[in-house]
Amino acid sequence: MNLNILANSIQASIEQKFLILAVDPNEDNLMLIAYFLESFACQLITANNGEEALSLVKEYLPDLILLEIVLPDVNGLEVVAQLKQDKLTNQIPIIAVTGLARTEDRERIFQAGCDDYLGKPYMLNDLANIISNYLKRI
Repeated sequence: MNLNILANSIQASIEQKFLILAVDPNEDNLMLIAYFLESFACQLITANNGEEALSLVKEYLPDLILLEIVLPDVNGLEVVAQLKQDKLTNQIPIIAVTGLARTEDRERIFQAGCDDYLGKPYMLNDLANIISNYLKRI
């Protein structure tokens, strides 16, 4: 293989940055995610509520969404429903990152269309694994 082609391929993969939208009304949670994602080749945008999240998704089309279900305006389940009904956004993986841990809550989260679930409080290794799994698929 030509070394220039190999070098260009490596450079392209290094420059590829995934865009992640984190949605949480708690600024501390968003800061933790932002700090943590510095170790990944990711860009992060954040939202504090459902309306803002819907607007940002349509504007930026992120590669992955980390979504708290309990939000101050439009709840996370409604956000998921709206995104899954839109042809532009229905393929974006959505991971519920929430304190809702009852069995019936988890069932509603998956029925709404979330692709995965991570309960709060979570271990950073669990967050790393779940993000890595979805970014490898993209």
